Amino acid sequence: MPELPEVETVMHGLAARLTGRVIVRARLHRPDLRWAIPPALPAVLTGATVQGFRRRGKFMLMRLDREVSVLIHLGMSGRMLIDAPFTRHEHLTLETNDGGRVGFVDPRRFGVLDLVATGSEDSHRLLAGMGPEPLGNGFSAPVLLAALAGKNTAIKNALLNQRIVAGIGNIYASEALFRAGISPRRMAGALGARRVERLVPAIRETLTEAIAAGGSSLRDYVQPSGELGYFQHAWKVYGRVGEACERCPGLPACMGIRAMVQMGRRTFYCPQTQR
Repeated sequence: MPELPEVETVMHGLAARLTGRVIVRARLHRPDLRWAIPPALPAVLTGATVQGFRRRGKFMLMRLDREVSVLIHLGMSGRMLIDAPFTRHEHLTLETNDGGRVGFVDPRRFGVLDLVATGSEDSHRLLAGMGPEPLGNGFSAPVLLAALAGKNTAIKNALLNQRIVAGIGNIYASEALFRAGISPRRMAGALGARRVERLVPAIRETLTEAIAAGGSSLRDYVQPSGELGYFQHAWKVYGRVGEACERCPGLPACMGIRAMVQMGRRTFYCPQTQR
């Protein structure tokens, strides 16, 4: 599933193409994805001017001049394609007054399209209760330490909890924990202030670098332009089982990067350097 860097990259591509444009035609090609799509969506979109975009966690909000926002979630296989021909599994098509075209393609149909009043975006059932943005001013070591207090779960699993911090998924949780030198098995509630003070900047650095690289292309993800993201080439542990990590190559005690399953998802880590 696309995580924060991929969603941020897609949002920037859409903003560059759609902000200030009028949607002259909106076509919905099926009534539902993960859930039912509001039947009024094409009518709300047609004739509207796109005023801008906002990301919240792994969700995008396209704000219209009608005090309404379109909530978009890419799900597991969703893509937004700009100025590309109609393709299979395209469920929403937008045409703009300058001849542009945007298509929402989602083969597995786990994505989401919904409408929400712009002034009430954070009250939407999928956004309400979401934790702070990890790249925002509201995310800090004291805030994360407080959110982890009493949590009897592994820190890797806690980072995937969108009520603790928004937008982090499997890839970037593994990568941030490696950078911070923290074992993914360590209990979240017992992490302690010193480790949390290492973890917060590691999360920020990992996500910032990933956004700069256009995200990680894994399976279905591509940028709206059709280009791949490149952060997968900078992964330090994810998908690198058996390789020596960058901190202990050649050391006699080096055990190599390992993988384990936590809550049904693979976690990658270095047992030598993550404590």
